[in-house]
Amino acid sequence: MKNIKWIFVLYSLAALLSMAGIGAAIALRSIPGILIAILALCAIMGLGFKKKKEMREAGLL
Repeated sequence: MKNIKWIFVLYSLAALLSMAGIGAAIALRSIPGILIAILALCAIMGLGFKKKKEMREAGLL
């Protein structure tokens, strides 16, 4: 637990909020809201995987 990578904690919280946004948009029956939340989730996950790859190649993971 000493080696927590806080950037990944932030990415996971952002992804969690995007998933909650999808649920809220579905509850409100908002098609644009659903699409925006899905795009946000894809972008956040992509950034997280890209950062993980960069850190793995740099030997930080």
